[in-house]
Amino acid sequence: MKNEFEYKKATAEDIDELVRTRIIVLRAANKLSDDVDMSVVEKESCAYYNWALETGEHIAYLVYDKEKFIGAGGVSFYQVMPTYHNPSGKKAYIMNMYTAPEYRRQGIAIHTLDLLVKDAKAQGVSQIALEATDMGRPLYERYGFVKMEDEMELA
Repeated sequence: MKNEFEYKKATAEDIDELVRTRIIVLRAANKLSDDVDMSVVEKESCAYYNWALETGEHIAYLVYDKEKFIGAGGVSFYQVMPTYHNPSGKKAYIMNMYTAPEYRRQGIAIHTLDLLVKDAKAQGVSQIALEATDMGRPLYERYGFVKMEDEMELA
């Protein structure tokens, strides 16, 4: 089914669509209503996309059914100190995965994820992480992502 849809690698011309999608994803993931002010996040997301798409620090795909926007996904790249298991120190973080509700369970998200993972690996990145919602977790596990138990975050 995924072949009937267009998967477009985002460019600077797509920033408005990327920002709009980012807000949709954040509202859904954080259970925020439409009346919660996201103007600062919108402004900062726009600045991020302008910088990161230009430098290659972020790759995103937009998915269309003919002219209709139906999905997206992105990967951000960053550098950490080299380690035994990651001698280059290059890492990638999958984010902003979205499929319009009426298009879910048609292989769109897994195909988008696969494009992002392939792009990351083509850049020599071997450590790829993401944060999963309850809805997305089965998809990521099917792809091969595993839950990490040793990581901690300062609250």
